[in-house]
Amino acid sequence: MGNTLRALVAFIPADRCQNYVVGDLREMPLDRTVDLSGRQLRRCPGHVCSFGELVKLYLSDNHLNSLPPELGQLQRLQILALDFNNFKALPQVVCTLKQLCILYLGNNQLCDLPGELSLLQNLRTLWIEANCLPRLPDVVCELRLLKTLHAGSNALRRLPGQLRRLRELRTIWLSGNLLADFPPVLLHMPFLEVIDVDRNGIRCFPSLAHLSGLKLVIYDHNPCRNAPKVAQGVRRVGKWAEETPEPDPRKARRYALVEEDSPESPAPAPAPPPLPPPNA
Repeated sequence: MGNTLRALVAFIPADRCQNYVVGDLREMPLDRTVDLSGRQLRRCPGHVCSFGELVKLYLSDNHLNSLPPELGQLQRLQILALDFNNFKALPQVVCTLKQLCILYLGNNQLCDLPGELSLLQNLRTLWIEANCLPRLPDVVCELRLLKTLHAGSNALRRLPGQLRRLRELRTIWLSGNLLADFPPVLLHMPFLEVIDVDRNGIRCFPSLAHLSGLKLVIYDHNPCRNAPKVAQGVRRVGKWAEETPEPDPRKARRYALVEEDSPESPAPAPAPPPLPPPNA
């Protein structure tokens, strides 16, 4: 009953109804964090924008498709969570929050990102997974301090060559896209520590042994014919990983040729030689 009532009052724009959902939030919390996740909100409460010292704002799992321009007053904001909403375009006001370090935009309906996102030069973590991106927006390659990029569950078929500019990037998650080949640009990024290309369409992996910083590569659920070669100590998760030895393609071919040349009814295997007597 409580959830149903919240859903009903969220349709009504009156402040008193939104107050029921948001609660008695008229003063900035001492920890400078506001969490309004899962409140069935259809608009961001305006009075939150007056908390000029706010550092963390969580608006996840609501029904938001826009943000008020007053949000730009939160110039100390470092973490902003907008995931699991209804955004079809990133509100421009987000690009004015220049102290942002972590931005969650996953599970929306974004098809692109605005060029103004490059103003967020303090951004370290960007989550854009489960959107409608047909390509990785070029502006991502301008976020020079980016360390973690989550871009899984989109419709990416390739990565831009400019991605190698992100020399601080350590983790890239690309699972659930449409990659038919391992992205060549990643071969020129020896500083990467984690590469996730799970659930794509990659059929052949190049050697990753030269990537000196690599610690983990996830390549499971690809129609691959080989496992990526990696340096000693690098963990692989996927077909023919550490637990199962990868077949040698040359031996596999020789075995196939032998099978083709063998008669339909192969001769029985010769009996093993007798064991020597115990005193021999």
